[in-house]
Amino acid sequence: MKRLPPSAILFLTGFLLAGPWVDLVADDNIGSGQSSKVAERIGDFDFSLEPILPTQDLPSEVAIRAAIERGIQFLVEDQNKNGSWGSPTRTKGLNIFAPVPGAHDAFRTATTSLCISALIETKTDDPAAIAALRRGEQWLIDYLPDLRRATGDAIYNVWGHAYSISALVRMLPRYKDDNEKTEKIVELIKSQFDMLERYESVDGGWGYYDFRYKANQPTASSISFVNGACLVALAEAKAASIEPPSRLVRRAIAATKRQQKPDFTYLYGEYLQYQPMREINRPGGSLGRSQCCNAALRMWGDERVSNQVIKHWLAHLYARNGWLDIGRKRPVPHESWMQVAGYFYYFGHFYAALCIDLLPAAERDLYQANLAKLILEKQEKNGSWWDYPLYDYHQPYGTGFALMTLVRTLP
Repeated sequence: MKRLPPSAILFLTGFLLAGPWVDLVADDNIGSGQSSKVAERIGDFDFSLEPILPTQDLPSEVAIRAAIERGIQFLVEDQNKNGSWGSPTRTKGLNIFAPVPGAHDAFRTATTSLCISALIETKTDDPAAIAALRRGEQWLIDYLPDLRRATGDAIYNVWGHAYSISALVRMLPRYKDDNEKTEKIVELIKSQFDMLERYESVDGGWGYYDFRYKANQPTASSISFVNGACLVALAEAKAASIEPPSRLVRRAIAATKRQQKPDFTYLYGEYLQYQPMREINRPGGSLGRSQCCNAALRMWGDERVSNQVIKHWLAHLYARNGWLDIGRKRPVPHESWMQVAGYFYYFGHFYAALCIDLLPAAERDLYQANLAKLILEKQEKNGSWWDYPLYDYHQPYGTGFALMTLVRTLP
């Protein structure tokens, strides 16, 4: 029997490998054991249809509450002595661009803010957790005024400004009888509005890099999910009667809508507007962004983001969860299929939980249960959740997102 020449072997290998890959990319259809009915019903984004969700093997309230308790215990044990969470340790050769010290100030502020919000939302009565929360709140009050961008090209501080607004809004009711502390918190929230104005893109919205000009005001186009996260925080402030600058909000909404596709997929960033069918800009690549952007626009009154749109994207998140899950814990951003980065996982599920909150109460149950199932399956042995190895910030920020997600799945 004759041996095949190397060229033929390469051709056949490429054919065999390319065949299933082409099919997967063509319909964005990869999930985590979901039924074919779920995938079939949501595959074409026919928003006139009611999505079908699995109804079996869903977690109990007892299981959800137990996971929440383990997550709280992790945050208590993982807190730094000064009250913050996260540090620039666990370094590795593949760490992302992070100029010191400013990038780490931003990471620590955002991470600490998420942990504060999570501990508040769980309404824990554990004395150790309450003490940890108070230390975290004091750290944020003391150090937040110093947060700035690291360099002209690294603008990670926008995450710190956004998530600190959310944390401070949640802190307000805790100090309703302390006028001095309340005034300080409101002052800090307004100062973060100022920071978001200072670091807003010239075209509206926010990004976290500006490699080209490194100007005083960022010149790079905005990133859809950064806009979404900031707009959600600003909407929360408005709901607490602290009005953000209208121009800032209006420009961010416009920048986000410019990145919205007809099926409510969102471009990764406006700089990819001429590559709308690039993998990261397709439904499978947008799973972690669409939830955030949909929630943000709906919270600011966009009626096009209807209940049906929200339901279909929640169902899509469940049925196509494999696209996000394959990227989870990979150390290189966007190395996974659909160019998904690991850090989209718990971020996307948290905003999915916010989307569930926007639905009528009577229509939430199945969406809550299916979302809880995804989160419970991935809790680590130490009680944490994490999706992307980011120095030593990943476990506390992942746990913060996961706890706030699970709280919203309780009956």
